[in-house]
Amino acid sequence: MSFQQALSGLNAAARNLDVIGHNIANSGTTGFKSSRAEFAEAMASAAGSASGQSVGIGVNVAAVSQQFKQGDITATGNNLDVAINGNGFFMLRQPDGTEAYTRAGNFKLDKDGNLKTNSNDQILGFPVDLTTGKALTGTQPVPMSFPSGQAMPAKSTTQVALTMNLDARAHNAAGDPAATPPVAATPRATYGTSLEVFDSQGVATPLSLYFVKTANPNEWEIYTTLDETVQAPGSPVGKLTFDDAGNPTPQPLPPLAIVLNASNNPNNPNPATINLNVDFAKVTQFGTKFSVNDIKQDGYTAGTMTGLNISKDGSIVATYSNGVKRTEGQLSLASFTNPQGLASVGDNKWVSTPDSGVVVAGLAQTGTLGTLQSGALEGSNVDLTAELVDMMTAQRAYQSNAQAIKTQDQVFSTLVNLR
Repeated sequence: MSFQQALSGLNAAARNLDVIGHNIANSGTTGFKSSRAEFAEAMASAAGSASGQSVGIGVNVAAVSQQFKQGDITATGNNLDVAINGNGFFMLRQPDGTEAYTRAGNFKLDKDGNLKTNSNDQILGFPVDLTTGKALTGTQPVPMSFPSGQAMPAKSTTQVALTMNLDARAHNAAGDPAATPPVAATPRATYGTSLEVFDSQGVATPLSLYFVKTANPNEWEIYTTLDETVQAPGSPVGKLTFDDAGNPTPQPLPPLAIVLNASNNPNNPNPATINLNVDFAKVTQFGTKFSVNDIKQDGYTAGTMTGLNISKDGSIVATYSNGVKRTEGQLSLASFTNPQGLASVGDNKWVSTPDSGVVVAGLAQTGTLGTLQSGALEGSNVDLTAELVDMMTAQRAYQSNAQAIKTQDQVFSTLVNLR
């Protein structure tokens, strides 16, 4: 029995060294999770054996347990690198159509624009509503694909929003000859600004807005140089009034509807009507100089995809040649009731088993899922110092079991040589 005990110890120590060696070999592997050998005492049971009288028959390797503690996260600056900080796995579709899971976020685009791993697995994510940019989490995750040169059609401008200040100290543009001293009339536009808007074909058309102070100290008339094709020349397209605090009134201020006909745009041989809603809710009238802080409009010309980035929430944002950035998909993360039950299949991947429980797909920062860090990778969680110490311990255990076999051999030799 002594030989069997020592032999089981040798096998266990050798298995432990295998696990330690595997950990050390993968100390630089992205997203690698270390393992440890777990041992259990082996006993021989016999009918009628008294408690405390049985001698063990050695040791068994009860399990090789994976350690899913967090690895260090290192910034890489690569747009398509992403690391998980916390719970969760990236979802993959393998070439054979089955699903797998990984913590390695070093993704790449292939020649067809498919987002893949180094082992040619497709990255799964949720499609998005292109209007709202929100992930359609009620659907099944699908492979993320962004064909090179993907086109974005033109969009006509429908909304314009201004953030600006009209100087409350401005005089009535018509002048006031009766004032002391008399106030001369100013040019038609007290203040003005301009921007480009787009028709349904993506042709840019200039839109000029100018503001004329009236005799009412809190009122301004709004004009546009393009309104004369649809309204009588010189007619304002609307008015702005302010309360004594310098805020537009009434509240909430409805947007101003403007119809533009771009027939006088020399850059557009095929003019199209543009229907706009101009939001003046962030226009103020304070006693400071006129300033335009921001102008936003929602139209754009056609463009093609020029770049791709992964955001912290897993949103995959495409940049187009027309300057538009749009969310095209969002990475899905998987969680399991028992990650220890996942089976490692190599290439930084795991597959689910009955012991791992059912996969639950979701978005980063929801439920128990962790957060994402873009432009970074999670490194191996192997602690080299601890592994080297464990290796020395396993080596001592191996030597000790070998010595036990040698000792038993000497005892048997002594018995055989008795005369």
